[in-house]
Amino acid sequence: MSELPYVPVYIVTGFLESGKTTMVTSMLMDQDFTDSRKVLVLCCEEGETEYDEKQLRKHNAEVCYLDGPEELNSGRLREIVRKYTPSCVLIEYNSMWGMDALFKCKFPPAWELVQVIGLVDATTMANYMTNMRKQMSEPLKEADLILINRCTPDFEKPVWRRQLRVLNPTCNILFEAPDGSTDDGVTDEDLPYDMKADIITIPEDQYGIFYMDSMDHPDRYDGRTVRLVGQPFPNADVPDGYYLFGRYAMTCCANDVQVCGWFCRGEYPPDENVFIALTAVCHVVSRGDQSMIMLEEKSAKKVPPTFQQYVTFGTI
Repeated sequence: MSELPYVPVYIVTGFLESGKTTMVTSMLMDQDFTDSRKVLVLCCEEGETEYDEKQLRKHNAEVCYLDGPEELNSGRLREIVRKYTPSCVLIEYNSMWGMDALFKCKFPPAWELVQVIGLVDATTMANYMTNMRKQMSEPLKEADLILINRCTPDFEKPVWRRQLRVLNPTCNILFEAPDGSTDDGVTDEDLPYDMKADIITIPEDQYGIFYMDSMDHPDRYDGRTVRLVGQPFPNADVPDGYYLFGRYAMTCCANDVQVCGWFCRGEYPPDENVFIALTAVCHVVSRGDQSMIMLEEKSAKKVPPTFQQYVTFGTI
């Protein structure tokens, strides 16, 4: 593998004993993540869980411990770069140092922050949010992903999800059970469109939310009628009487544009040059071991193109 033109930096932070070391270890063991890169773990605290030196060597990783926030300076980081020459950096950050100390630190020129992951222990969350709310909340406000782990069946996901959404309106939120399974905790009430309506109308700017939620929770829409605007694309993989209903989405860059949509059974002639307002019933179908929705056209009429050329994917 050719050397990356930059050094990706991932920050794993959270309050006391929230599972940061366990999270970093699982990232190191993911070969798709490490991709044979030389990984440096900058550890800003020593918790109850310690790193396994044998596992570190196996995954081409080393750990460097920082003794305090005063070590977060450009001179110290330059020394670390010279000593370890990492091609990827994971920072296990002690949020008690304050997030300002981290974000005011000038990273080496090649380092580029990719993601901030905020961890929360569900078993202590209520207590800490009541008694140490500022210290608990600060790292979560900066996170791109918030992972609440150790969630038992009685943990009130919707309640906490809404509180976290107030703290951080743009992050992704996941809940992890003790067995390692995860879900997003999204309920009908969390969705921006009216799930109680006889016909669920999906506004143009919420198409991406509907698309993602229908992929994650197809059963939520089984038998429901939806109305939205998209394009009836021809598709060689479907028989006569079907088309691919969707819209173009830019998934990561201008060179990666693809159609995000669903197979639709209907009479409207496929034509990717037009937009239609489609009213359709959703049906859950199985494809291999995956469930998804298929649309059954009830009505379709030609309408002007959407205001936005590409779908945007907001957060719920």
